[in-house]
Amino acid sequence: MPPSSPIGGKIHARGAVDSRVDAVSEVGVGVGGGREVDARAHGEREVDVVVVGAGQAGLSSAYHLRRAGLRPDRDFVVLDHSPGAGGAWQFRWPSLTYGKVHGMHSLPGMELTNADPARPSADVIAGYFAEYERAFDLRVRRPVDVRAVRDGSGGRLLVETSAGVWSTRALINATGTWDRPFWPRVPGQETFRGRQLHTAQYAGPEEFAGQRVVVVGGGASGTQHLLELAPYAAATTWVTRRPPVFREGPFDEEAGRAAVALVDERVRGGLPPRSVVSVTGLPLNDAIRRGLADGVLDRQPMFDRITPDGVAWRDGRRVAADVILWATGFRAALGHLAPLGLREPGGGIRVDGTRVLADPRVHLVGYGPSASTIGANRAGRAAVRDVRRLLAEDPAGAAAA
Repeated sequence: MPPSSPIGGKIHARGAVDSRVDAVSEVGVGVGGGREVDARAHGEREVDVVVVGAGQAGLSSAYHLRRAGLRPDRDFVVLDHSPGAGGAWQFRWPSLTYGKVHGMHSLPGMELTNADPARPSADVIAGYFAEYERAFDLRVRRPVDVRAVRDGSGGRLLVETSAGVWSTRALINATGTWDRPFWPRVPGQETFRGRQLHTAQYAGPEEFAGQRVVVVGGGASGTQHLLELAPYAAATTWVTRRPPVFREGPFDEEAGRAAVALVDERVRGGLPPRSVVSVTGLPLNDAIRRGLADGVLDRQPMFDRITPDGVAWRDGRRVAADVILWATGFRAALGHLAPLGLREPGGGIRVDGTRVLADPRVHLVGYGPSASTIGANRAGRAAVRDVRRLLAEDPAGAAAA
């Protein structure tokens, strides 16, 4: 029988580890200073691998570490800053139901089937992730904020967190993008008398009843917001920098490979990865077709400035607004890696697969071509394969048993 599930669907686990240990919560005291220190001399906890983040990519990595024979809390540790399981999914707005989620792939070793499409995706996926952590005894430590990763002694890395310091031989970074919403800068932005918010702060369409809303952004979130807002708002205006590209038909394996290749080319060149939609286009489903036919998805070019009561273009056209909703995406949350100096002149981090070329101790999963849910699963497996090779090169440096 599959494990019981709190999410209304069936969870089918393959090779689950019997566990009486639930996810570990740990909150501690921050560490500062920024100097290189010897781990053993200062009481830092030593492990072979630190995984930062417990979303899809982080859990996939932890699963493959377990399968490789590494022990949680002894050989590796998973640190997550969120209050509970679910990665970024736990913060999604309630009206984003599971049935509206595009391309959610199950985690390795445990399938999620028959989930109620009418339930909020935040509830479904957070419940699934929590069950996954328990089934495979991953012992995720949360909430733990990772503040900085620095060079330590003996070729190790020091991971400074709100719960103390870990000394590690390898780091798998799976921090995603949710914590770094992108806010474009537009002249006059500070003069607007209405409300400005980002997708990360969106809680549902009801709060915009009777208001005039400008939605900025040509991705999936922007179109979802517009379709939800239309029945409530007094008026909506859709604005994007580039004309949206709609994709007919299914997103098949060949198209997926082509999209990954385009993103991979940028990342290998040391450039920041582009958004998924910029490569794949927007799926032309029934809801999008209705929005186009009804005029809800009548796209306007990007405005040139923001005024106290709306937005304006150089040609003199103006649109009055009570709210500007920035559906402008996110950037990779990698600030804690800054002390390692990994960024290239082009602004990105050059990787080969998941391995950072500037520092082979560091792997980025869920970054660039592995940013999709299926890509994150594969990246976790690939990262662990490379990490095992790194650990085998210097068995004397392994964490104490």
